[in-house]
Amino acid sequence: MAEALQKNRYADAPRNADWTIDQQWTSYTPQEHDRWNRLFARQAKLLPGRACDAFLAAKQKLELSRDGIPDFAELSARLSAFTGWRVVPVAGLIPDDAFFDHLANRRFPAGAFIRPEHELDYLSEPDVFHDVFGHVPLLADPVYAEFLEAYGKGGQRALRRGQLHHLARLYWYTVEFGLISTSQGLRIFGAGILSSPGETVFALEDSSPNRIAFDLERVMRTKYIISDYQQTYFVVESFEQLLQKCYQDFGALYDDLRMQPDIAAQEITPADRILTKGDHHYFEGRGLAAE
Repeated sequence: MAEALQKNRYADAPRNADWTIDQQWTSYTPQEHDRWNRLFARQAKLLPGRACDAFLAAKQKLELSRDGIPDFAELSARLSAFTGWRVVPVAGLIPDDAFFDHLANRRFPAGAFIRPEHELDYLSEPDVFHDVFGHVPLLADPVYAEFLEAYGKGGQRALRRGQLHHLARLYWYTVEFGLISTSQGLRIFGAGILSSPGETVFALEDSSPNRIAFDLERVMRTKYIISDYQQTYFVVESFEQLLQKCYQDFGALYDDLRMQPDIAAQEITPADRILTKGDHHYFEGRGLAAE
């Protein structure tokens, strides 16, 4: 417990019925604010020319460059003026039903703690930097905001059908690790990449991973890596495409998915529209090629 508290000082914070907590913004230490500032500065240098324009523009509109960890109440006021979304503080990961309910009602649950110094480069669970810097800016984009609301509304049905793993793959390969095609080339929109200096470069520039055009069923059949870079990235044409493909009744698709085998994270299928076929040198060197 002592280790958990050192890592996440909100671990024992009182929780409301919807799993939200009091951010207690004034309790952040100068060291915690400094950690945010250093993480922010590092990513701010890497992302121009790599992040999608919508993310970069929203980051400016939301004034995320202000010094220190954002106050969620103030950030929500700015965000809500654009799309009606708000940011609500949570201690960490929350149950699936609560998570989907928040998204369906345009509330993004963000971890309030910031990673400890010794985990500055990699953290296994989402903290305030991943959640706010990585996820929140695109919630100011009207089309993306509508997509994420639709995803939240679809979550309860996936839970009832016992097919949450299929829907989770859609979130993973888009919201967390998605790429988008632009007239300037591929750009990043997934929060897991945007908040990681190593994966920001790897996802776009390394020869190791596959980069495959987005196909909804294909994505929902594909396994993924949790604790390392992705073996495959899926590329959407636009947020409009993502919304259109996902704003539908998934019932027939879920029925079909029950009959289909999973696809390994590194696998290429005959139906894929391959943008980059990876050589998998990174994964073979780490023994991950067979995941």
